[in-house]
Amino acid sequence: MDYKALAKSILHDIGGEENVISFTHCATRLRFNLKDDSKVVKKHLDATKGVMGVVNKGGQFQVVIGNHVKDAYEEVLKLVS
Repeated sequence: MDYKALAKSILHDIGGEENVISFTHCATRLRFNLKDDSKVVKKHLDATKGVMGVVNKGGQFQVVIGNHVKDAYEEVLKLVS
């Protein structure tokens, strides 16, 4: 899996770096706090190779990656200042 490309795609579909307040990860998910959830292109995220699902819950926008979430997180970290 090309996690760099996946990270770029996820950032684009959640409204770009400027829409991210903060983010972290758990065992299987990237967890984003966003400025504006309406900027998310959920349909495209759901169809993205490497994304197992998308959940908007508890004030967090969660992108399910699975066991390799740390790899994706590290690539997102490189892209977000």
